[in-house]
Amino acid sequence: MFIYTMRASSLKFFGVTTLAVIALVTLLFFIPSGVPASASTPSTSSLETVETIRFDKIKTNTDRTDFLRQFGWETETDPVEEADVTVPAEFDKVYRSYNELQKKQGFDLTKYLKKNVTRYSYRITNYPDYEGDVLANVLIYKNRVIGGDICSTDANGFIHGFDRNIEY
Repeated sequence: MFIYTMRASSLKFFGVTTLAVIALVTLLFFIPSGVPASASTPSTSSLETVETIRFDKIKTNTDRTDFLRQFGWETETDPVEEADVTVPAEFDKVYRSYNELQKKQGFDLTKYLKKNVTRYSYRITNYPDYEGDVLANVLIYKNRVIGGDICSTDANGFIHGFDRNIEY
């Protein structure tokens, strides 16, 4: 005959283990997939526009210009500047303000603190009602767009998101 006894400590162990597994499954269900918020939930753009925007698999110059074209921007073929930049470990007032613009677009640069990213700057050729130079800055990390902006190069210029309605 086989007899098995359980002590209270064994019951507590199995109870805690069961609760931990339930908590883990719940967390996995609710944790986002790492896709920019603008790719899954619209902020200020219409749902139809957001669903067609691709933020990943940006490997070549053509991919980057096609990315900008999704927002209606036509650019010169080659970037006017390509620069490796490091997202700082702590944001100062300027970076916090710039990150607010990124958050409006569904990005968040705080996920990339101390990371080396590449900034590509393209001259926009079809910016309406503006005579000066306008640049599109695209921030890329591991073949994914993690942020960027559209800005003028004038001292009293402007800056906004990829979508013209997302203002700084």
